[in-house]
Amino acid sequence: MNTGLNLPPKVTERAFARLADINGGGPARPLRVAVAGGGCSGFQYDIRLDDAAEDDLVLSGGGQRVVVDPVSLPFLAGATIDFSDELIGARFTIDNPNASASCGCGTSFSI
Repeated sequence: MNTGLNLPPKVTERAFARLADINGGGPARPLRVAVAGGGCSGFQYDIRLDDAAEDDLVLSGGGQRVVVDPVSLPFLAGATIDFSDELIGARFTIDNPNASASCGCGTSFSI
């Protein structure tokens, strides 16, 4: 893995803004970004609304939070979490410098 610098992941303003839209007027639930084994390339991203755990890295912006667990953190070092709204669909995306290959769907990758 390319974690020599051990940079934390970054979250774009666009991703925080979309999370604010999702949370609407209700309580602001954090967006969890995790890495799990599986997918067509060996690892896959697990992106969902979830409560923060005590040992999570918490990234804050625009009154919103994105959380990453300590096991996933090395796989996401230096990554950028963004939101893309294109003709093929709207989704949170991850630009991960640690991934040596990824599949066409953008949700799985290999290292």
